[in-house]
Amino acid sequence: MLPARHRLTDGESFRRTVRAGRRAGSGTLVVHLSAPEGGQAAPALIGFVVSKGVGNAVVRNRVKRRLRHLCREHVSELPGSATLVVRALPRAATASAAELRADLVRCLQRVTRETDPVAGRA
Repeated sequence: MLPARHRLTDGESFRRTVRAGRRAGSGTLVVHLSAPEGGQAAPALIGFVVSKGVGNAVVRNRVKRRLRHLCREHVSELPGSATLVVRALPRAATASAAELRADLVRCLQRVTRETDPVAGRA
């Protein structure tokens, strides 16, 4: 379970992160990360978006539980005061735990990677 101090519950923070944060996607999920300059000492916050397109309430809650468990393992890797929103896509409902883990790790690596100064892009 993801500790309460790392849970994102404020709707405005969800919107701000999705609109202004860096984004990376895969077949099962999309990750949005907003990390302020300077990286204050506040803990990183993580929120989840699982729409009705993923499935009924039972399926959506199962997907959220699986994603919370996977994100718990990676919360320490996030920059200080970062806000992470993980949006599940319909394929997340039928994905194996290994596939979800691989997609999450790949997306987190892409959004946390520093901008390449030579190429001018991430």
